[in-house]
Amino acid sequence: MKYITTINDKQYEIDIDAQGNIKVNGEPRSVDFLALDSTLYSVITDKSSLQVVIEDNNGSYNIQVEGRLFEGHVLDERAMLLSQRRGSVGGGSGEVKSPMPGLIVGVPVEIGQAVFKGQTVVILESMKMQNELKAPVDGVVQTIHVQKGQTVDKGALLVIIAPPA
Repeated sequence: MKYITTINDKQYEIDIDAQGNIKVNGEPRSVDFLALDSTLYSVITDKSSLQVVIEDNNGSYNIQVEGRLFEGHVLDERAMLLSQRRGSVGGGSGEVKSPMPGLIVGVPVEIGQAVFKGQTVVILESMKMQNELKAPVDGVVQTIHVQKGQTVDKGALLVIIAPPA
């Protein structure tokens, strides 16, 4: 089965055959993937051994690897084709939500500030790690719903970015 996986706007084609062999963008990969609990996984490849936290966030996935936070989307071939036809692949809402509960340790942007896609807009501390939450789209910071020192729940709306005028 082929899956189209997008992680931080970079797309990968992952093909898993009936024997469990994996190809990423056509290249064979050796991967051992073991669930340790509902969100914690052990991933062993030819080059490294990692502990990865993966949380489902309403159809997108928050992936934490070695203190770095990534956002990912996974679609099979059929779902990808339907999304492309609807025009829903690649579009961002401009909303930055908390991927996990935590403490806001920084908001390096201001209302009215122009930001670019991928720019850090909030720094969230969770599980003793700081995670830089990035702007999902280019635009202007319209509202900021949090401040430094505030605790937030998973899914809390932090910042809204409006498209540039």
